[in-house]
Order: sequence, then C-alpha cells, then structure tokens
Amino acid sequence: MNLNLLVLRCRNFEKCRTFYELLGFQFIEHAHGSGPKHFACEIADFVFELYPAPSSDYLDQTGVGFFADGLPAIHHQLAQAGYEPGPIKQNPWGSTFVVRDPDGRRVEMKARERDSDRTDAARERAG
Repeated sequence: MNLNLLVLRCRNFEKCRTFYELLGFQFIEHAHGSGPKHFACEIADFVFELYPAPSSDYLDQTGVGFFADGLPAIHHQLAQAGYEPGPIKQNPWGSTFVVRDPDGRRVEMKARERDSDRTDAARERAG
C-alpha cells in the first residue's frame, strides 16, 4: 500500500507554496470546475495539493515527512529563506531534520538511502 494523495489546507496559502517548493516540489495552479484555485504537484503515482484554508483561524496540525536527496542543501536553503530548521540528526532510522511550515505544521525531512546503503544495513543486521 502506498499513499497517492496528500491535501493540506493552508492559511498562508502562497507562503506554503513557496516553502514546499524549497523542498523540491513543483506546483501548478489548478482548479476543478467551479472549485477553489489550488496548487498541485504530481510525482509518479503521488499527488500533493495545497488548498486555501476555509477560514483565517483554521488550524491544521497535520505532521508530514518526506524523503529527500541532498538533505544538507535543503536545510541550508530553508535557513537562508528565514525558516528555522532543526539540526540534522543521525537517528537509527536515518538522517533527519524537522522544520515548521508557514502554518506551523511539523515537517520531517529524511535523507533518502541509496540502495547500496539499504543492502549494507540489511547485511549488518543479518550478521
């Protein structure tokens, strides 16, 4: 089973678009019939959409996480753009850092393991 759709409703609609584009997503403006304008990014079998929040006091506490190549570069870009990413940490599940998006959602970025890294780790566990 894989996730194929993620929809976030954003109070800071344009700022959220800019934030997620720093992570590597490329959005296009979209609308379904008479529905609201929103941003959509399609990657393989996955669609990520940003919709405007229904009200200015809307609170979305969804936490999200993404795999990424070039974790240090993304961390640097976010810091340069004024966000405050936490330090990159080496955890048992991999290299990660956490940052908050413009609406305050917790976003965890995790370094994508190379296939050889996964194979080496499996061999170490097997003994």
